[in-house]
Amino acid sequence: MTNIYQFYINGEWRDSSSNETVSITSPYLRKEIGKVQAISRDEVNEAIQAAKVSQKSWERLTVRERGEYLYKWTDELLAMKEEIAQIIMEEVGKGYNDAVKEVVRTVDLIRYTIEDAVHTHGESMTGENFVGGSKSKIAIVNRVPLGVVLAISPFNYPVNLAAAKIAPALITGNAVIFKPATQGAISGVKMIEALHKAGLPKGVLHLVTGRGSVIGDYLVQHSGIDMISFTGGTGTGMHIAEISNLIPLVMELGGKDPALVREDADLVFTAEQIVAGAYSYSAQRCTAIKRVLVNEKVADQLVSLLKTGVESLSVGSPEDNNTIVPLIDDRSADYVQELIDDALEKGATLVVGNKRESNLIYPTLLDHVTPDMRIAWEEPFGPVLPIIRVTSDEEAVTLSNESEFGLQASIFTKDIDKAFALTAQIEAGSVQINSRTERGPDHFPFIGIKHSGMGAQGIRKSLESMTREKVTVLNINN
Repeated sequence: MTNIYQFYINGEWRDSSSNETVSITSPYLRKEIGKVQAISRDEVNEAIQAAKVSQKSWERLTVRERGEYLYKWTDELLAMKEEIAQIIMEEVGKGYNDAVKEVVRTVDLIRYTIEDAVHTHGESMTGENFVGGSKSKIAIVNRVPLGVVLAISPFNYPVNLAAAKIAPALITGNAVIFKPATQGAISGVKMIEALHKAGLPKGVLHLVTGRGSVIGDYLVQHSGIDMISFTGGTGTGMHIAEISNLIPLVMELGGKDPALVREDADLVFTAEQIVAGAYSYSAQRCTAIKRVLVNEKVADQLVSLLKTGVESLSVGSPEDNNTIVPLIDDRSADYVQELIDDALEKGATLVVGNKRESNLIYPTLLDHVTPDMRIAWEEPFGPVLPIIRVTSDEEAVTLSNESEFGLQASIFTKDIDKAFALTAQIEAGSVQINSRTERGPDHFPFIGIKHSGMGAQGIRKSLESMTREKVTVLNINN
């Protein structure tokens, strides 16, 4: 019998008054594994109104008092670690071991968030520092919550990237409306079950699930929402930016992260890093390496090393902890196949791969990719890596910067001075020197520019983005 999961509102688990549900199909089992509630707009209104009321009392607690609830949350997450990992694996097709690591990493993130918030202090200043000022004025500057935060998470890290929004919002005194990705919603339910067990006060967090056509835009445009933190596709992110009501937005969107390989790079090490960065979890990561810009003098050697690495990747079910697993759905696999076919039709060389079984795309490596091919610019979100040969560092930087995306980049070289010089020229939120592109550690700033996002994430940056400064001026009458 299929499990039907409830939504969470005002401290209670409920079925929707719509009497409608959304089916969740496993990408590798290819069968329904559960249903989530398709809630109504009236229920959205109820959740936001309750959040606004509860936020006031939640804000009045000290940061340590709020932190105690979140510490209990981490204990419950660890107690449910295997159960949640099993759901992550079945729902989004991530290898079981990696799913367990995601839960553990999430616990570390929440605990670090609490401690960082505890050690965040305000400041004071006196008027005498400014021309014509006076010691009689003292400004006390504190950070205060924004109100109700709408947290929208993606499918690929359904627990970690949800907690990266929820934890900083809660610890800083905000209430939260949590909207998980539809594919990932059951994982979201499970992590909120753990928060409910921790005894979070009624109404501080609400979990809403449903059809985007019914509640998607309605949530984003709702006058009761004070801030939106979104991780997902660039198209959806741009839509949110267009229709939201002039409220703070932090968005982590798509990427086309390049690896720039200079002729002096350690090619064995570089190939290992590229394969790991380009293919893990079938490249369903915004920070996956998605193109290699390699100097033509070492391209043949690098491609040979990459071919060996790609051929050694394990392919199959996430239950066996394979690196290459079925993509999230057939439509995603169709899109990846379109990009491969386009490149081959336009003259790219197939090094390895281009094999498909339903939504399982075998790891594919394409050489001699040119700028007229879609794969040179579009984000596949699947296990295909294009090799673009360049004649100089300048050409590599130009091709890197011509992309509409600007999330991360990698530079592989033995010349650290040249690495820093190139870093200054590359248009990206982060540049990795002699390492693959990756999100963590979670306390580092995580920044996307251009069509890769706006604002900054990372624990401290998220604490700042979900609060605002408030100035109280004390006037001393002598």
